[in-house]
Amino acid sequence: MEPGDIVSQICDDADTFLAGVTRPAEARAGIEEWLTIHHARLAPADRKATVDRAMRILESEGFFQRDAGSEA
Repeated sequence: MEPGDIVSQICDDADTFLAGVTRPAEARAGIEEWLTIHHARLAPADRKATVDRAMRILESEGFFQRDAGSEA
């Protein structure tokens, strides 16, 4: 799977696996855990880039300004 596809999958599923998360540090840890479960073989540099990109997208979409990661 391409890194961009992984980021899309993370962002699409964030409302589910990050339900109740309100702080970026918690989200980062949740994304790391998600990657460990679903893409354990992802190289460390790709893993960091994936987390960083997903976090930027979630922040730009206002994920952390909503009520605990719920739908707006």
